[in-house]
Amino acid sequence: MPTEMFTALVVFASAMAFTPGPNNIMVTASGVNFGFRRTLPHILGITFGFFVLIAVCAAGLGAVFAAYPPLQLVLKLTGAVYLLWLAWKIASAAPVSAEQERVATPISFWQAALFQWVNPKAVVAAVSAIAIYVRPTHWLADFTLLQIVFAIATLLAVATWTGFGVALRRVLSDAKQARIFNVAMAVLLVGSIVPMVV
Repeated sequence: MPTEMFTALVVFASAMAFTPGPNNIMVTASGVNFGFRRTLPHILGITFGFFVLIAVCAAGLGAVFAAYPPLQLVLKLTGAVYLLWLAWKIASAAPVSAEQERVATPISFWQAALFQWVNPKAVVAAVSAIAIYVRPTHWLADFTLLQIVFAIATLLAVATWTGFGVALRRVLSDAKQARIFNVAMAVLLVGSIVPMVV
């Protein structure tokens, strides 16, 4: 892959991974509510799920979505409904005590991985990346490099956002502040749906 194309790929992957979106909002909230260690399966699930999504898009899912626009609508609506449910769960979550935190369950590895399939931002990123950065004449090399770049960018992004949540945890030790934070995260999550469904 030419240097300028590789640089563009790194910038694109970083922008898609680090900008606010459903994954980053959810791991931030999880970092606040559960800490870094208990959010680790969520982090790894997002990274793995997106890795698999890119592979499946490269294998032809992107072409199917392009050929059948109604499938895009189904994906958007399914993703929006799921995100609204998650936003409600976050907003209605009561701040947990240290004892409650031990029994509360954060999003699991598989839940996070499967979520990528109804996350419109992830699907758009995967399809766009394949279309733009994988040359038909250098398919295997470009695809392999794309997977590596996106895996690193995704892992770093969700780990960073989780770390941000963990840092906020100390500030949000008060129950009222934690409630305000959870509601704010829910509103941001709902807000992240708008550009994806419009």
